[in-house]
Amino acid sequence: MSIYNHTKKHPAGHIESISVDSLLLQNNHWGDPHQRQLSVYLPPGYHQSDAEYPVLYYLAAYTNSGVNIPAWRNFGENICERLDRLIAEQKMGPAIMVFPDGFTRLGGNQYLDSPGVGAYASHIHQEIIPLVENTYRVKTGAGHRAVLGKSSGGFAAIRFAMDFPGFWGAIANHSGDAGFDILYQRDFPAVADTLAEFNYDIEKFINRFWRAKKIMGSHILTLMHVCMAASYDPSEDGHIQLPFNVKTCVIDEQRWSHWRAHDPVNRVADGVAALQQLNGLFMDCGFRDQYYIHYGMRQLSDKLENHKIDHIYQEFNGSHSGIDYRLDESLPFLYEKIQ
Repeated sequence: MSIYNHTKKHPAGHIESISVDSLLLQNNHWGDPHQRQLSVYLPPGYHQSDAEYPVLYYLAAYTNSGVNIPAWRNFGENICERLDRLIAEQKMGPAIMVFPDGFTRLGGNQYLDSPGVGAYASHIHQEIIPLVENTYRVKTGAGHRAVLGKSSGGFAAIRFAMDFPGFWGAIANHSGDAGFDILYQRDFPAVADTLAEFNYDIEKFINRFWRAKKIMGSHILTLMHVCMAASYDPSEDGHIQLPFNVKTCVIDEQRWSHWRAHDPVNRVADGVAALQQLNGLFMDCGFRDQYYIHYGMRQLSDKLENHKIDHIYQEFNGSHSGIDYRLDESLPFLYEKIQ
């Protein structure tokens, strides 16, 4: 057990790290570790009481990991300090927060079960949640369980609500991937240009990426699209194919349809019954999001409204970056719904 750096006057919670040996992540295509460290935030007073607590699961964005989320933050609060402050200010009550590690050789995760990446949705639902509930004093059951995240983590939060009905009490989706036609297609030419440097060989690109002394932004963008292809349109043998011709950028309509089938906007109609079981659904996005996710989030909100699914959707003057302050809105909301 370790106590993170804390210079504020608020009582400090604790971060513990426990080992997870996952059967579901064994033998994944990329050889990513099946033994992971799980960071768990315990609120102030946890060890001095016998109380049970609601629990929140925070899913990291692409290129990030649950191991890093609770770490020290320059020029502001890390998420644990934020929780301490919100609890001290009585804007929310004490809660446990769990940070799964889903980082992969493809740079991150959409937290779907995919032979192209790994069974990360099942890993969280079948392994991590039972482990947490057997290790810590948490209030059990969907009514006391929330999931949240930003970007890929926000996408996963809304998908978890749709794909695992009756499992979550509330979710928060911050700038989650949505509106795939706008979000992804505009980058296909840039991805094709990068792959041309590697003779359009995706495996060669991935291997060179991890050997490079300097990682370029264009290569991270390309790796992200490779990760999306492995998540949304996987083959059983893990072979990756993008949804467009890499030499002409002509869309492969069949493969692109596999991607679009994962778009939360396109899944609302089939997820109505599951989404109606939530006690709370919070979404937000900056109206200057550089990936234009605000358009997809507006579409998603409209679909939810059309199907009479109660939710909150807020837009704010911001981009896709530096928006952790929005947690001051979502965390008290989630606590109220799962306390």
